[in-house]
Amino acid sequence: MDSDVVQAVNRLTSRWARELPTGGNTVVSGLGLWPLLALLATAADEPGRSELAEAAGVDAGDGAAKAVELIEAVDSARDLHAALGVWVHEQLKLSESFDSVVPAALSGTLTGDLAGDKAKLDAWATKHTDGLIREMPLEVTPDLAVVLASALSLRTTWELAFTEQVRQVHEGPWAGGAWHWLERTDRDLGTVSLYDGLTVVTVQGDADVDVLLGIGAADAPQADVLGGLLAASAGADGLAGAELIERGQPGDDVAPGVRIGQTTAPVPDVRLSLPSFKVEAEHDLLDLRELFGLATVTSSPRGAGHFSALSPDSLVVGQARQTVLARFFATGFEAAAVTAMGLMRTSMPTKQARRLEVSLNRPFAFVAVHRESRLPVVAGWIAQPTEPAVWNSLLRRAEASSTWS
Repeated sequence: MDSDVVQAVNRLTSRWARELPTGGNTVVSGLGLWPLLALLATAADEPGRSELAEAAGVDAGDGAAKAVELIEAVDSARDLHAALGVWVHEQLKLSESFDSVVPAALSGTLTGDLAGDKAKLDAWATKHTDGLIREMPLEVTPDLAVVLASALSLRTTWELAFTEQVRQVHEGPWAGGAWHWLERTDRDLGTVSLYDGLTVVTVQGDADVDVLLGIGAADAPQADVLGGLLAASAGADGLAGAELIERGQPGDDVAPGVRIGQTTAPVPDVRLSLPSFKVEAEHDLLDLRELFGLATVTSSPRGAGHFSALSPDSLVVGQARQTVLARFFATGFEAAAVTAMGLMRTSMPTKQARRLEVSLNRPFAFVAVHRESRLPVVAGWIAQPTEPAVWNSLLRRAEASSTWS
C-alpha cells in the first residue's frame, strides 16, 4: 500500500479519536471515511477543494485515484474486504469531467423510487460487509442526487486462541461485575511493549491482520490512550516486553496493566486476560464537519455549486454518516464499517420573470368569435362600467336619504 496514504489515514483517525466523547463504548473507522474525502477533494471547487484535501492529507488532483487504489489494496488482503460505490440520480446532468473523477465501474443509478433506491443501497452494504451491516447509513430523500459510500469488513482468527469463562472482577472500575472473560498464555514476550506510559499488546491473527490493545494509567485521558495506540500502530518504537520483565520482582507493577508474575513454564511468557467485547456506533460526520474538511461543501453554494466536476447542477453535501462495529471474542475478531455521503440538489436562485400588467381603466372594445372558424358572433364597446359595486349603491342611497331628511 502507498505509505503516504497509510500515514494520511492514520492522521485522520488520530484527529477523529481525540474528538470522540468520553464515558461510553465507541468505535470509528478513519479508513472508511478517508476514500470519500479524497474523492470529494478531486470533485470539489475551491475553497472546499483545499479544505477536503487538507483533511484527507492528499493532493486534490490525485485524491480520487488514491481513493480507488487504497480500496483495491485493502480488498487484496486476505482477511479484509473493501468496496467503493457511487450512485447518481438518473435525472442529474453530468459534467464532461465526471468519468475522470468517478470510474465507470464504481457508478450506479438512483431512480427516484425511494423504496427501490433504499433497497439497492442496503443490499450493497449487506453484500460488502458480509452481512455485518445491513443498512446504508443515509436517509433516501427526493433531493438525494449522488451517494458516495465505502464498505469495509474484517474477519480474522487468532493465531493463538483464548479460553473463555464467566469471571467476577474484584478490583478497578468494573469491580463487582461478572463478565465473559478471555485468557491465554503466549511465550512471545514481543507481543507486549511500553510506549511513554502506554502498554500495547499485539494479538496476532492467523493471516494478515493483528489487533493491538492499549491501556494507560488509570487517570489517562481517553484521547491520549487512543492517540498513543494509533501512534504505536504506525510503527513507533517502544520498550519491548523482554526489557519490561527485567524491571521488577513478582508482584511489582512495571507498566500500566502489567504486573510481574510467576510461571511453572521453563521460559518467561505473557498471560493476557480481558473481557470479550462487541461495540457498535453510528456517527453523524457533520457534527465534526470542520475536522473533516466539510465546512464549505455543506454550506449553501454561490453560483453553480461546489462540485462542478460532477455536475453543472448545484450540489451540496447534505448527509455524511458512518455505521461501524467491532467484536473481539475467543477465537477471533470481526469488524465492519459503512461510510456514506449524500450530495443533495439545492434550490437554484429564482429568477424574476417579466410580467405584462394590463389594466382596462378606460373605454375598450370586445368581440365574441367562433373558435374554430374565427367567425365574429358579437362585438361591442364599453364606454363606461355598467355594474357598480353594491357598496356604491348603498352609499348613494345613504347620501340621498340624508339630503331629503
